[in-house]
Amino acid sequence: MNPSAKFGLLCLATVLTACTTTFDSSNTVDYRSNVKGPTLDVPPDLTQLSKENRYAMPGGVVTASGYLAGSPVAAPSIAPNSLGDMHVERAGTQRWLVAERSADKLWPLLHDFWLERGFTLALDQAELGIMETEWNENRAKLPQDGVRKLLGGVLDGMYSTGERDKFRTRLERTATGGTEIYISHRGVEEVYSNNMTKDNTVWQPRPVDPELEAEFVRRLMVKLGASQEVAQVAVNAATPAKPVATVTTVNGLPGLEIADGFDRAWRRVGLALDRTGFTVEDRDRTQGTYFVRYVESGSAKKSSNFFSNLFGGGADAEALQKFRVVLKSAGDKTTLTVISAATTADAAANAKRIAQLIADDLK
Repeated sequence: MNPSAKFGLLCLATVLTACTTTFDSSNTVDYRSNVKGPTLDVPPDLTQLSKENRYAMPGGVVTASGYLAGSPVAAPSIAPNSLGDMHVERAGTQRWLVAERSADKLWPLLHDFWLERGFTLALDQAELGIMETEWNENRAKLPQDGVRKLLGGVLDGMYSTGERDKFRTRLERTATGGTEIYISHRGVEEVYSNNMTKDNTVWQPRPVDPELEAEFVRRLMVKLGASQEVAQVAVNAATPAKPVATVTTVNGLPGLEIADGFDRAWRRVGLALDRTGFTVEDRDRTQGTYFVRYVESGSAKKSSNFFSNLFGGGADAEALQKFRVVLKSAGDKTTLTVISAATTADAAANAKRIAQLIADDLK
């Protein structure tokens, strides 16, 4: 058989096998480095925000810039889901890693961790303890048919999952000098803007994937010294607590009552804010306050978008939305209020929607 005939049969096999593909479940995460190529354009309504001055809070604001000054503590955790100086905590679908190491020593390891896994960093702010990746594609979700396995990278450019992921890592210093490490996922998917004509696609948010977050917590434990097996056991052994968050009104403001003490509620609300797409500009744990913001872009043109539905349409929805999320201890419970920087009726309605959004993620 001449070479051109062989090539023709190979192309035919590629087309036929595309209809009967299977997925390789042996490796569920495979993000390729995007350092050499252009980064993915940020999908609509998920724009990375430029820095702006925060509005002042009565009594002044204590920034988080000094939180990295903690010193390491040698005493290991005794939790059953621990390894040496690390253990995993869990509440609902949320998991986070607690390490008895100082944040300044962990930061360069976290930086290398994401680069080694095929990501570039869109945000790298050690003074705030926040690191965020660019959007990237999980290539493990691509169909693993025989022809693609044979040709490997030659055909990689012909395939796309139609999904992109980004991850935010946030560090909080503990009272003992250790560090809590939170990894939150955000995902988008490419869909047709018009299902009838199918001539244009847009990116829209897709649900948070808690198991993907757990997988990166596991891999981070391995990076920090755990074996593959022990890290997997630690992640699986974390007991899911079932605290309740109820939407209510607190001193005339929209808010929540959380059936958790302040420390645990603070951690979980911070992770919920990371997951739901808000930018935490600053945080003041001593006053229980997160300073958050979100820019709604093009909402009038994208009414089907999740965040457009959250904030509504019109010019007000496109303006910068600034809020304070304030937590206060009430014995073994915690109250949360959402305070808008604006005083309009729309701003008050948005604050109520944000309280509901946080409550939904805390389940």
